[in-house]
Amino acid sequence: MADAQRIKGRLDALKAQRQPHESTWRECFDYSYPERGSGFTGSIYLNAVDLQTRRAQNLDSTAADSLRLLVSSILSGLSPPNSRWFSLDIGQETQEERQWLDQVADVIFENIHASNYDAEAFDALLDMGGAGYLVMFVGEGQQDVGYYFETFPLAESYIASTKGQGGRVDVLYREWEWDVAQVVAKYGIDGVSLKVRALFQADKLREKVRLCLAIEPRDQYDKSSPFAVDMPFASCTIETATGHTLKESGYDEFPCVCPRWTRLPSSAYATGPMSQALPDVKSLTRVIELEFAGAETAIAPPFIAEDDGVLNAKNIKLGPKKIIIANSVDSMKALVTGAQVQFSQLMIARLQASIRKTLLADQLPPADGPAKTAYEYQVRVMMIRQLLGPVFGRLQAEYLQPLIERCFGILMRANKASGFELLGPVPESLRDRDYTVRYLSPLARAQKQEEVGSIAQFEQALILKAQIDPSVFDIYDVEESARYSSEIMGVPSKLIRDKRAAAILRKAHQDAAAETQQQQVQLAALQKQQPATAGA
Repeated sequence: MADAQRIKGRLDALKAQRQPHESTWRECFDYSYPERGSGFTGSIYLNAVDLQTRRAQNLDSTAADSLRLLVSSILSGLSPPNSRWFSLDIGQETQEERQWLDQVADVIFENIHASNYDAEAFDALLDMGGAGYLVMFVGEGQQDVGYYFETFPLAESYIASTKGQGGRVDVLYREWEWDVAQVVAKYGIDGVSLKVRALFQADKLREKVRLCLAIEPRDQYDKSSPFAVDMPFASCTIETATGHTLKESGYDEFPCVCPRWTRLPSSAYATGPMSQALPDVKSLTRVIELEFAGAETAIAPPFIAEDDGVLNAKNIKLGPKKIIIANSVDSMKALVTGAQVQFSQLMIARLQASIRKTLLADQLPPADGPAKTAYEYQVRVMMIRQLLGPVFGRLQAEYLQPLIERCFGILMRANKASGFELLGPVPESLRDRDYTVRYLSPLARAQKQEEVGSIAQFEQALILKAQIDPSVFDIYDVEESARYSSEIMGVPSKLIRDKRAAAILRKAHQDAAAETQQQQVQLAALQKQQPATAGA
């Protein structure tokens, strides 16, 4: 049985470790997407009115718009839904093994994007933009092969790593509230504590119950056991107040992906790009506040009036078609404050540009600017992908790798449960062999585009040198160069013949050429014999 007291104690410890960072994350979300930070430092946005009130305090939407563009660029560069962005590799595989691995990769890709992944991934990456990390649960769908993704609210989620602060996250504690009716519907009347059962029987269905989900590695486990309680990762849900265990289960892989943007020293947590843009965002809000105050004075300036015995300042009402009686036209005039609104506009433009640059949104063409050619747009997108290169390294290790590992495990178990009807049996040569994930996403390819340029430049140089000495091509493997370039450029593998098929095709061409040459020789010999016969 699960040790509820130990779980509650560790939950308190994880809360204490995260508490110093919450105020910073809260500010980052308040100036971009307040709904994603709901719950930090005890502030909760219950409805759209609360959110709109918070957004109105920002006075400018540059940060939110820039973060949205950044997240869209990352998502389209990491896992685009229109082309497979990864493959499985074991090294030195045969053609049969390659076909089976490609089939597995195709099924995983199709089921990921047939699920709710694309919707949840966008919200999850918004979390990373504000707080520097995200928590996405990867579960089994309702179909034979299917996935279910859920982005856990950051305010409810606490993370840690048993491999050190810099290791991959493998501990997740989540504390949240449910109504009594929801708890009973999920775990049954016999599965809840006596306290919750009494509330349910008293028809107090809207009373709140705090629950805690703890997922962490087991010290001892048995992979060959069919029972969930023997799996490598333990999962336990308890009622926080009573310590009553609602459910105890397990997972073969850590079921959550928790990548981080810039990890904080001596901590499992991180900061996101919004924390870097936050000083400019707060300065922009302050400048806009001052501009509004100055604009109000410039549009409706105050007046100064002289008490000349005729003009009664207390009874003056300014407005159109009003007659003001005074001793002199100089008795009343507008008070010029000297406010220079145009200076604030320059500061606003500079701060907005700085925010866009920090969030990498300035690399994309503005929607209201002149139309860009397809080449210009492609160059800008390639540039932002190269700028994201260092971040992509961490996302690859902490986001894509555990995501594919989890999806692969779910698929293999579903295949076994179906009697190997989904994918067929695993080839004997692949059993007990470790696989690696090779990324084919646009962001991964963008980091290798320089290699393609270097290959093309080198081949051009070889062509020039071959005009002097044709034997220079003996040092260069043209076929291997073509295969490597097609891989980097993302050419579908089914369009490239493997080495065996290429060898068969070459042999057929050689045989055809040899047969044609033999026919030409025979024809030439025949033509030589015809004049001799005619002369005789």
